[in-house]
Amino acid sequence: MSGPTEFGDAYIFDLDGTIYLGGHLLPGARRLIEELRRRRIPVRFLSNNPTRDPGMYVRKLAGLGLPTGLEDICNTVVTTIRWLRANHPDAVLFPIAEQPLCRALVEAGFELSDDPARIDVVIASYDRTFDYRKLQIAFDAIWFHKRAILVQTNPDRFCPFPGGRGEPDCAAITAAIEACTGTECQVNLGKPSTVMLDEALSGLDVDVTRCVMVGDRLQTDIRMALDAGMRSACVLTGEATAEDIAALDEAHRPTYVLDRVDRLVPAASWGELGWTEDDR
Repeated sequence: MSGPTEFGDAYIFDLDGTIYLGGHLLPGARRLIEELRRRRIPVRFLSNNPTRDPGMYVRKLAGLGLPTGLEDICNTVVTTIRWLRANHPDAVLFPIAEQPLCRALVEAGFELSDDPARIDVVIASYDRTFDYRKLQIAFDAIWFHKRAILVQTNPDRFCPFPGGRGEPDCAAITAAIEACTGTECQVNLGKPSTVMLDEALSGLDVDVTRCVMVGDRLQTDIRMALDAGMRSACVLTGEATAEDIAALDEAHRPTYVLDRVDRLVPAASWGELGWTEDDR
């Protein structure tokens, strides 16, 4: 394991698999965030999960004993709306998505439709109600009418669950649409896209090279940090394993590898704070 020797100027945290797993905070998460806040170091939370809107994350974190302001949370619901407003403000949308994203799109003023002849943008997302009907609509809008483009909220293959299980995520739905239409997804609106990083750092006057991205996924969390030239910390509490990291060439490895997220606090500060691994 390799941990930092100094604090960063700001921290961006993935949530599921990094701060919590399922309905429980991971060891050290609460005291880490509390210590960073005590030092007045900016903390942002960033998630590729579009099945919750930011308000739902606020409620979940509060319920886990980690109160957080809405302004400190960004996820693919936020970035999808921002990108659509900037690039396709008048588009008719067909979101293959769950209610939080669909509801947010309507509240943002977009028209949703399941009429393939009217759809301009098909949005592939994490959707546990995905079925053949939705695939047919996307197929007709893209392949038959040659009208719609395909975008995705996030590129994750699966969502990790406690006990080593998981659920198929957005990448599976994107792949199904690409396979039958012969088209390619045009835009990814989640990590590792810079769209996510720009949103997370919005309003912070910090040098990106002095920030730390903290997550459990090499292809999203860590890749985004590498692409942006920022430091990264991979926690082994979610998807990535020590073996996965060892298999990477040096240029693609995270800056730090941690067995628990509070190892972000330098070892010298652990001693000053009187922390032990038995504490939460």
